[in-house]
Amino acid sequence: MKLLHFIRDGASRLGIRVAEGAVLDVAEARGALAGDADSAVPASVGEAIEGGPEALAALRALAERAGSAITLREEELVFAPCVPKPGKIVCVGLNYRKHAEETNAPIPQSPILFSKYGNALAAHREDIPLPSAVSDQVDYEAELAIVIGRRAKDVSREEALNYVFGYCNANDLSARDLQLRTSQWLLGKTCDKFAPIGPWLVTADEVGDPNALAISCSVNGEIRQSSNTADMIFHCDEIVSYLSRHMTLEPGDLILTGTPEGVVLGYPADRQVYLQSGDIVTVEIEKLGRLTNKMV
Repeated sequence: MKLLHFIRDGASRLGIRVAEGAVLDVAEARGALAGDADSAVPASVGEAIEGGPEALAALRALAERAGSAITLREEELVFAPCVPKPGKIVCVGLNYRKHAEETNAPIPQSPILFSKYGNALAAHREDIPLPSAVSDQVDYEAELAIVIGRRAKDVSREEALNYVFGYCNANDLSARDLQLRTSQWLLGKTCDKFAPIGPWLVTADEVGDPNALAISCSVNGEIRQSSNTADMIFHCDEIVSYLSRHMTLEPGDLILTGTPEGVVLGYPADRQVYLQSGDIVTVEIEKLGRLTNKMV
């Protein structure tokens, strides 16, 4: 199932992508198809995650009953972040072998972790303000994001993916001059709207193996990154297990799993052209759709 949030009548509403280009407004469908079972239908992605299999079953049943009669056109929607309020945004750095090699960094022996905050969240098709007053080296990073589905503490690698609700596209935008100013990367990673996600949150059952997905990034239609999540140094199950040994993961937590080769930072110095106002950046991951943002 593909879930999303969009803005309608001034409020963020839960949607289900029921067909190519067609989205069901869950609140509208509940109103039109009132019934006893609809009391179990979640009103947000957060409620869907917290509600577990029963909540997803209720959403599926509602979508089946609604059919295509009351859907909205996806191209006309104003998207909101597909996970509106993650408790944590944990990121893994240098997690693709070829990306580590292109930046002349040693292959990590343990996951390199940093965080982003809620101010960094942005949605599909949302404009991203470049922090021009403090940085002129903003870079793109196509990433697979994991969304935790239930509380995870000290889980084994074998069980780790059972704690995942789903996956989405992410762009770990990075101001390289700020990131590399000190040994701590945080400043360059969590500028406003530096973590666009979406367009949808795709449930784990539709994705299958998260480490067998094509991943790419284009700038103004030019492919800059083209790889596969199989190139991760630490695979998704290992990341979830590792994090859960050091912190309790809660439903709705977001984990960005690293980026493949092809970022501007990996280019020779004389070919490094960082993002400019007007640039259109698109992250695409197999089964997860396309996340597109304009730099302004």
